[in-house]
Amino acid sequence: MKQHRVLPRLIASICLTFICATAHLPQAPKPESSPTPTPPGPGGTSLPNANPFPSTYRAVPSRPTLIRNATIMTAAGPSIQNGSVLLRDGKIAAVGKSIDAPANAIVINGKGKYVTPGIIDVHSHVGVYPAPGVDANSDGNELTNPVTANVWAEHSVWPQDPQLPRVLAGGVTTMQVLPGSGNLIGGRSVVIKVVPSRTVQGMKFPGAKYGLKMACGENPKRVYQTRGPSTRMGNVAGYRAAWIQAEAYRRKWDAWVNTHKGDAPTRDLGLETLAEVLRGNILVHNHCYRADEMAQMLDIAKEFGYKIRAFHHAIEAYKVAELLKANGTGAAEWADWGGFKMESNDSIKANLAITDAFGARAMIHSDSADGAQRLNQEVAKAMYAGRAAGIMITEDQAIRWLTLNPAWALDLDDKIGTIEVGKNADVVLWSGNPFSVYTKAEKVWIDGAMLFDRTDTAEHWRTDFELGVIREQD
Repeated sequence: MKQHRVLPRLIASICLTFICATAHLPQAPKPESSPTPTPPGPGGTSLPNANPFPSTYRAVPSRPTLIRNATIMTAAGPSIQNGSVLLRDGKIAAVGKSIDAPANAIVINGKGKYVTPGIIDVHSHVGVYPAPGVDANSDGNELTNPVTANVWAEHSVWPQDPQLPRVLAGGVTTMQVLPGSGNLIGGRSVVIKVVPSRTVQGMKFPGAKYGLKMACGENPKRVYQTRGPSTRMGNVAGYRAAWIQAEAYRRKWDAWVNTHKGDAPTRDLGLETLAEVLRGNILVHNHCYRADEMAQMLDIAKEFGYKIRAFHHAIEAYKVAELLKANGTGAAEWADWGGFKMESNDSIKANLAITDAFGARAMIHSDSADGAQRLNQEVAKAMYAGRAAGIMITEDQAIRWLTLNPAWALDLDDKIGTIEVGKNADVVLWSGNPFSVYTKAEKVWIDGAMLFDRTDTAEHWRTDFELGVIREQD
């Protein structure tokens, strides 16, 4: 029994001796805590739908304006004969047969004249290829790589381009300025209001989505024939390779934005733009002439999960109009350009009418600073060509090729493109039927402010380029 009492005391004594001895041994260093990751600095993150160059546009102050006794081509329904439209606070406040003029309103008698929504040109290079057309001003094509999704057209737009006031005088109130078509992927477009401004930010349409310019066929082949791609199959391989990289980039960034774990991935401006297309934040506008290439581009879009908003030029749209309709893709076309190169050889003058007859979104576009000044006449040619082919296009249909359908192509049809209450007051008063070669835009309003009046030359917009040099008095 005595041994049983001694054993626990002996064990306790040994343990105490061990603890005292080990207390004087050198201790292992404590593991250092992980440093807090340094967050990315300004401009270091690829945020979805980022807006580093926001619009600073402000509407010109305006008075209420009532236009009476005119033919109102609303583009939303039948024309209103002897109708009226009231512009107030930058919006269309009323439209109909009889509208009372509010106090302090400007009242315009439109007898014998026509009113339409402002013309929308979805394909312009005004500003990036300004006048005078010299090499020093040629800023529309970044011909350094087949894929230049990293460039933005707005960084080439010259607000003092003297073509701008001439386009306004043709009734154009909104236009999409695109990079050129020398590359497979040429970069971002910008949507602008045709207004005087010192900066391109002051012209940018608030809230308008960016577009991505892509190009098929001969142009990229010609530019890159010595370094590739030099064939149409090379073009397609180039598109697909770019979208594969963009999809990986999008997934990597989306994961980091959701968790903020670890260091942020490295930004890539080109892949960032393409990722925004995949997210649905940027609209694809695709220069494409031939029917077979349009079908292939639609297949590529399906492979990578994006939509093509509109094919531009679309010389052979009439061959695949039902395919465009099925895919919800519009066609921005010329009235009668064609035959100037092989891929434009199969052009027909009824192209717009046939596209429309199949239910696809048909629209006119300029691709020309001269053509932009008379897009109403271009639509007239296309309308009459359709009738000659047996397609009875009405004027109420044709006006949509100028206004509503291009507004849709820019995803702005909730704001512009028709004369309806609540829409932006972008309106043109024409001296007669806009589909007559003798008719001219007489007055043009943007957000309710009259920015062009053909009867008052003193008020015409003159860019700084045209002002000349003021000499000091001797």
